Amino acid sequence: MAPRSQPTARQVRLGTELRKLRVSAGMSAREVVGILSSTSAQMSQVEAGLSGVSEERLRRLAALYGCGDEALIEALVAMAAERARGWWEEYRGVLLPEFLDLAELEHHARFLKVIGTAHVPGLLQTENYARAVFTYWVPQPPEHELEAQIEHRMRRRQVLAGDRAVTYEAVVHESVLRTRVADRRVALAQLDELLRQSERPNVTVRVIPFDTDGFAGASAALLYAGGKVPALDTVQRDTPYGSAFLDDASQLLAMRTLLRKVESVSLDSVKSRDFIHRLAKEV
Repeated sequence: MAPRSQPTARQVRLGTELRKLRVSAGMSAREVVGILSSTSAQMSQVEAGLSGVSEERLRRLAALYGCGDEALIEALVAMAAERARGWWEEYRGVLLPEFLDLAELEHHARFLKVIGTAHVPGLLQTENYARAVFTYWVPQPPEHELEAQIEHRMRRRQVLAGDRAVTYEAVVHESVLRTRVADRRVALAQLDELLRQSERPNVTVRVIPFDTDGFAGASAALLYAGGKVPALDTVQRDTPYGSAFLDDASQLLAMRTLLRKVESVSLDSVKSRDFIHRLAKEV
């Protein structure tokens, strides 16, 4: 099987987790390929996400590494067995891979937690709000790509509805709610959309008002996606150079701590809804 030219973030994550297990077992790649009658090139490709791995090979690796975490092994087996191409694949070659990786991350998440300190979180944006955000990019994308970006963002919202709706918790700062990325009409529609989405049983929206003491997290924007097991949690953060996916145990611990700090100074869901209602009357 030829190596993948562009592995997805999820495929790379599977390889990364297998490498973590090998390193934790104190084994070198050379030792492993000797036992499994494989090659160093094949091992390298698997751990880089460039090649797939069969269930049988994955279970042999887990046993060789002495991994006793059955839940983790089953989760990795499920990742390795995935063959279905999600709706996001329709945009491959049209949008940057990070757009597709984010949609796939959300699709497989057990829960999603997001902190918004610059914009309304993507899954809660209206089409006009998203358009205003994307058209502000420099350089501005060509029209066909802009329309694809907006359409892709709107389709991502499907994880909030249906039988497999994910639990979604968003914390947004008042500055985000007051910033007019377009005009008054778009701002009002966006506030209404936040209220509408917050009525879903699986969606919670919480606000941090300007006059809150103890909030120094203006740069705390992030998306925390719960994996099938905690070890497979992932954090996505926007950077000046694109989207970054974090999965190291120390990074995840730091991001969970940051989430708790931000959540601790936010209003509860009821007071947040009242706050948004009052703000809408001022716009």
